Amino acid sequence: MSHRRKTAKKRFSYTRLVLGIVLLSMLAGVLFVEAYVNAEFHPDHSEGAGRQTHVPQEVIDGGPIIDTRNGAVRSYKLPAKTIALTFDDGPDPKWTPRIMAVLRRHNVNATFFVVGTQVTRHADIVADLARGGDEIGIHSFTHPRLDRLSQWQRELEYSQTQLAVIRATGNKSALLRLPYSSSADAIDDANWPLIQEAGRLGYLPIMTDTDSRDWSRPGVDAIVRNATPAGDNGSIVLMHDAGGDREETIAALDRFIPLMQQRGYTFTTVSGGLAKALAGQNIAVEAAAGVADKRRAAALVTAVSVADWIMQLLRILFLIVGILTAGRTGVLFLLASRHARKRRAKTWRWGPPVEEPVSVIVPAYNEKEGIEAAVRSLAGGDYPGGIEVVVVDDGSTDGTAALVEAMALPNVRVVCIPNGGKPNALNVGVALATHDLIVMVDGDTVFEPDSIRHLVQPFADPTVGAVAGNVKVGNRKSLVARWQHIEYVIGFNLDRRLYDLLQVMPTIPGAIGAFRRTALADIGGISHDTLAEDTDATMALCRSGWRVVYEERARAWTEAPSTLRQLWLQRYRWSYGTMQAMWKHRRSIFHSGPSGRFGRVGLPFIAFFGIALPLLAPLIDILFVYGLFFFNWEITTIAWLAMLGMQMLTAIVAFRLDKERLRSLWVLPLQQFVYRQLMYIVLIQSMGTALTGARLRWHKLHRAGSAGASAPIPAQPPSTPAATPASARSAASSDSGSDPDARDGSLGSGFDDGRIGASAWWDEVEPAGGLTRGVARGPHASEPVHRFSVPAHSAPVPAHRPPVPAHRVSESVHRASEPAHRTSESVHRASEPAHRVSVPAHRVSESEHCAPVPAHRVSESEHRASEPAHRASEPVHRASERTAVLYAVSRTRLLRSTDADADGEEF
Repeated sequence: MSHRRKTAKKRFSYTRLVLGIVLLSMLAGVLFVEAYVNAEFHPDHSEGAGRQTHVPQEVIDGGPIIDTRNGAVRSYKLPAKTIALTFDDGPDPKWTPRIMAVLRRHNVNATFFVVGTQVTRHADIVADLARGGDEIGIHSFTHPRLDRLSQWQRELEYSQTQLAVIRATGNKSALLRLPYSSSADAIDDANWPLIQEAGRLGYLPIMTDTDSRDWSRPGVDAIVRNATPAGDNGSIVLMHDAGGDREETIAALDRFIPLMQQRGYTFTTVSGGLAKALAGQNIAVEAAAGVADKRRAAALVTAVSVADWIMQLLRILFLIVGILTAGRTGVLFLLASRHARKRRAKTWRWGPPVEEPVSVIVPAYNEKEGIEAAVRSLAGGDYPGGIEVVVVDDGSTDGTAALVEAMALPNVRVVCIPNGGKPNALNVGVALATHDLIVMVDGDTVFEPDSIRHLVQPFADPTVGAVAGNVKVGNRKSLVARWQHIEYVIGFNLDRRLYDLLQVMPTIPGAIGAFRRTALADIGGISHDTLAEDTDATMALCRSGWRVVYEERARAWTEAPSTLRQLWLQRYRWSYGTMQAMWKHRRSIFHSGPSGRFGRVGLPFIAFFGIALPLLAPLIDILFVYGLFFFNWEITTIAWLAMLGMQMLTAIVAFRLDKERLRSLWVLPLQQFVYRQLMYIVLIQSMGTALTGARLRWHKLHRAGSAGASAPIPAQPPSTPAATPASARSAASSDSGSDPDARDGSLGSGFDDGRIGASAWWDEVEPAGGLTRGVARGPHASEPVHRFSVPAHSAPVPAHRPPVPAHRVSESVHRASEPAHRTSESVHRASEPAHRVSVPAHRVSESEHCAPVPAHRVSESEHRASEPAHRASEPVHRASERTAVLYAVSRTRLLRSTDADADGEEF
């Protein structure tokens, strides 16, 4: 990788990191603001006074208006038969306008002590009050108990409310009522410092004379009685326009005002009553706000509005998550159980027993830890039709090919090719496979003895084009692996039952899947267009009209990542590849037939439950934490436990259907605190990568060879005879193109119609060159082919196409009685290990165990025993400008950069 590319990649990673931190900080800020402005409070009510040793007696015996500004202490009462109606805790969008309507009907003004958070949300109501002549006072921003806050917090409560009022009215207010305060004689040693502090800040504290106690909803008569002053005294009356149901307050107010007016009382505002008490002397309680204050007020209101909007969006998304989760759970319970009952019925049959021979393709890149166990389990299966195993060594550097060869299994071949990625290896394996039933297996996967037999039985139904097997986690000792075991059973296998019934299977797992050769031909082989080649191919099969089914009895044991980093890399690629595949097949939504059905049923299902639900699921955890600290923790805990119970119930059903032991579920609660969060971040990162168009490298996972640790299979499965090929595959050529058939591109058939893909593609490839043919047999004609090489001319080919199949040599030509080719004893011994095929390229194989073997050149017209086997001077891996067709065709559309990483698998 060039220095420029590395630098650009680091910058992009740094940019994504910074962007992620910024987004998380913004979300945290929004939640903090929302928690702050939504602090739960109770309506004001009178409380008994505490110790009053430091409270001046003139304050205790004085009036409800206390002026401590400029260091002096003065208190004032309203004149006789004067009432100032005051309303706390508003504005409220429901009750405040109705109270204002009653005041307007009786031509009365009042003083409203507002809560800042409510003003930011309902500034228009406050503006209407001010325009109507009502007075606005400060009642804190979040309505806390101020004596429990530090000084800077109290000042913040006052200043933020002031800014909210400025935004609504354009004026500052000097009137202040402390939350949970009452009459002047109730001021104690805890509250007196707050009164003094408010005066130093320029505020005029306002207490009450009469408490209507409407907050307790005692009834209309009781409210009117409580609000009535004693004798003819003047009074500041406390009522509420928010904080609960204010229906009684409105009814009492409509009765109280006419009643007091009949008794000769005058209704005024607090400042009006104070001016009357001072005989016309004005005390400033309101001032115009400056430009700087208005800017700050606008910023505050905007921040609260944005936080409210985002929180509302989160609530809607949370509701969507709940609906999706409940819907998915219900559908899974119904359809997955139905699927299991149907398949396990004694009368269930796919059709006549399938006993056609099977070719198993094992792409392997540096799989030395587990390749022997994997190949042994495949070659030793109990399938009666015969099993051919083709191990495609994809440029391994750890001796993977040599390990397979040393096993000396008679029905195993090793194909060595330059590194080109998993799709390329699979396509090469399909091209060299002898049979029409193809099983694809990862190199770290162990099969049970009957897995292949069960896996191919659905092919008795001619409409079935592919079969997904049941993947199990073999290494379950670590906590991370146990979490994945739960996920495999619930999230993968349970979902596949559902997809099977809906006939929209999105993914055949790379660990165990079977295909018809004709089905692969219909979709053009395994594509390199995405990082999830298994998902891409499965979607293409569904769109082509082939049924893709799930066979739970075909079980494969795979090695799951044992560390969080390895898990991260694997799931990052899976998630990103799935998004690529969905985007590639997005136009199927508008198609008709099977393609349209998959587009309109399968893609939305995957989008909602495979992407949207996991993306939104973090809201559950975020709101859980938010609720614990800023909401009712008891309700929050109950809701979270209910969600966990639903997951546990789903897990139990899934484990029962999959016949797994329930003891593994003890780690499910722990999974909620680590594993789920990791999957969230992986999916979010994948979405970010997809949206930015960045390339993602295929990360090679480190294996320990523990896939079969929990697999119920014998240590040494019985050997199965090699499947007798319908026609032997062979090829030998030179760059000089000495064989006329090789030059004209005449190829034998690897598929029923002799082609891979559409004829238009074939016509483009064919003229560029082909494969010369020949065969190398051992001393006995009945022996399988040992080693052969497949060099050919390279040719540019179009996208999305698999490699050209190798030639099949007719059985009529290679009869058992025909003399075998002469070959060196060092090459063709009866005891020679598994077959070895080397596909040449423009570079020498990366593995010393894949050294080139000269091929036997044999004329198609006749096979003479006296003809030399090969030219000793003709190497297979020559430094030529041409590349083997089997490699070039698959490699043409690899989604990787020019400068690949050391492992040659960057996308």
